[in-house]
Amino acid sequence: MKVNTERFLADLDHLRSFGAQGTGVVRPAYSAADIAARQWLASRMTEVGLRVHFDAMGNLFGVAQGRSLLMGSHSDSQPEGGWLDGALGVAAALEIARTAQEQGGPAISVVSFQDEEGRFGVTTGSAVWSGHLTLAAADQLCDTAGQPLAKAREAMADLAGADVDPAQFTGFIELHIEQGPTLDASGEQIGVVSDIVGIRDMTLTFDGQQNHAGTTPMALRRDAFQALSQFNTLLNERLRNVVTPTSVWTIGHVTLSPNASSIVPGNVRFSMQWRDGDTDRLGRMEGIIRDTAKEVAQTGGFAIEFGEMLGLEPVAMDAGLRSALEAGAQSVAADRWRVMPSGALHDATNVARLMPVAMLFVPSINGISHDFAEDTKREDLAAGLKVLAHAVSQL
Repeated sequence: MKVNTERFLADLDHLRSFGAQGTGVVRPAYSAADIAARQWLASRMTEVGLRVHFDAMGNLFGVAQGRSLLMGSHSDSQPEGGWLDGALGVAAALEIARTAQEQGGPAISVVSFQDEEGRFGVTTGSAVWSGHLTLAAADQLCDTAGQPLAKAREAMADLAGADVDPAQFTGFIELHIEQGPTLDASGEQIGVVSDIVGIRDMTLTFDGQQNHAGTTPMALRRDAFQALSQFNTLLNERLRNVVTPTSVWTIGHVTLSPNASSIVPGNVRFSMQWRDGDTDRLGRMEGIIRDTAKEVAQTGGFAIEFGEMLGLEPVAMDAGLRSALEAGAQSVAADRWRVMPSGALHDATNVARLMPVAMLFVPSINGISHDFAEDTKREDLAAGLKVLAHAVSQL
């Protein structure tokens, strides 16, 4: 299968124009830019001869006739995102489907999942499609501004149709940028993913006492920010006893109330996310997080509230699909590829509930992602596409 790399890169560049801001994109799920990008992708899928379907969540499928291999990723972005995260996998899948159609097969279907970036949850669109999360439960999820998903997806109501049956797909392959420094630092061009880490995500709240910043003695304060600070310090110390060098944890979103310079903050709400490749270790980390938060609350006189726990289990890639990708990597980038785990979460984790899955990485320059500076050399983007084509031909 001989792919047209110039056509693929042109599609990828055009997709970048939706929500373009500087060198990156602002294309959050259900935004005007996100919907416009999906409608453009749908038109390209139609040109390729695929049957276009939007489901209730806004997941976009271009479905081939008969049983087919599903390929793709997502096209929504972080609030300030890079131009390749997700988009690469969708554009590459579109080119593989187009090439297959031009050269007489095999049958390739394409997907762009909705809200992979978690405006409302954790890989929300594929979580609903895979049955990991019901649509009714997803509709109750809110973004950081308090808008429920049910309200946001009204913007795509006129596009929504019937659900797409996963039984028609033989497997799923997702091409993605690494979003880390390993390949770029080593000078390698391709990473074949062995497994994807598991993730846990929840919101915690410390509720103390709002008061005057000038007249309230330090010893009498129930300062919510100080509770968060103490929690973070203790947590870092205590997690070191159970984690490995690949374990990660992040306080990524903080809402301090009332967030004024002359007021002792009485309330802080923050996200707590942790990832690891071992389910038992994820559980032990959760225990430490909860116990530490309760201890800080009790010692300082705070009320503590734990939000709903969201998460996905670690997933190993399918041996057959992975073997085909490894053969393609050796053919395209001989001795410049490696087998590696994914520390980032991907839609493939959810799809693995339904069918065999595999993933392929290309380098991220300086390991940067989720930032306008995110980028990959064009020859590496083309190499990833060629590895996919080689693997699909073999499969």
